[in-house]
Amino acid sequence: MSAPFTAAVVQMAAFPTDPLATAEKATQRLREAAAKGAQLVVFPEALIGGYPKGASFGAPIGMRKPEGREAFARYHAAAIDLDGPEVQILAEATAETGAFAVIGVIERDGATLYCTVLYFDGDKGLVGKHRKLMPTAGERLIWGFGDGSTLPVFKTRLGTIGAVICWENYMPALRMHMYHQGVSLYCAPTADDRDTWLATMQHIALEGRTFVLTACQHITRAAYPADHECALGDAPETVLMRGGSAIISPLGKVLVGPDFTGETILYATIDPSEILRAKYDFDATGHYARPDVFQLTVDTRAKPAVSTE
Repeated sequence: MSAPFTAAVVQMAAFPTDPLATAEKATQRLREAAAKGAQLVVFPEALIGGYPKGASFGAPIGMRKPEGREAFARYHAAAIDLDGPEVQILAEATAETGAFAVIGVIERDGATLYCTVLYFDGDKGLVGKHRKLMPTAGERLIWGFGDGSTLPVFKTRLGTIGAVICWENYMPALRMHMYHQGVSLYCAPTADDRDTWLATMQHIALEGRTFVLTACQHITRAAYPADHECALGDAPETVLMRGGSAIISPLGKVLVGPDFTGETILYATIDPSEILRAKYDFDATGHYARPDVFQLTVDTRAKPAVSTE
């Protein structure tokens, strides 16, 4: 078990149509956090590639508008390839700092986009990814569905790190799978800035007896281009996502946050020994489980549309 260490959640705004500029900004924040001692740094959902808050992509039931097709084409152009320069500079920054980074991106795979979390481990570079299993509501128009092959956790010197994206955190079976894998540093990149989000994060910390690190953007309408369709209006000062990033202990104590004031980096000391003490009276997949009554089966095979094997 590792000694106490510093972790950080980065609350920042993307450049929604400029993934490279966003990646460069993220590396600056990563270096800033690492300079203050952070060994684990968590960034928001869909940071690189952008979260198109307020857009409908021209899709009333039963029809698709031309302007919606054009909006999707622009969004696709702002996504990233995993062999692209954005990933390269993030890998370089983690190698330079030695930090473990968890960051939300829009991943381009052919014509399909995925809301993905990337994991970077120091000099190992990009070590894995998680594709969002279940996009919410209108997100299903623009993002594909992940499968069970990208539900990893990573055993590191800091603890076991895993990530669940935004409203995936409301999927009990997915949470159970993460607990079964021994996650001790549960990362929750999100676009949910509601008051109710913190309670969800506290519940997960208590349920999994895990540290929870959640990061959300703080971004205004001014960050988006003028032709971005936005149901929240076009006043430049309108806040589209107000943050709410936080870090919670395994017994549900809020260590830092939620912060709604603007772009910031929040820090907390993580003491891994707290996890075992918390699991003394509750271990969701151990002594508090009832496998004679309940069992969960998880299919971790990749499900490509076409297989040539």
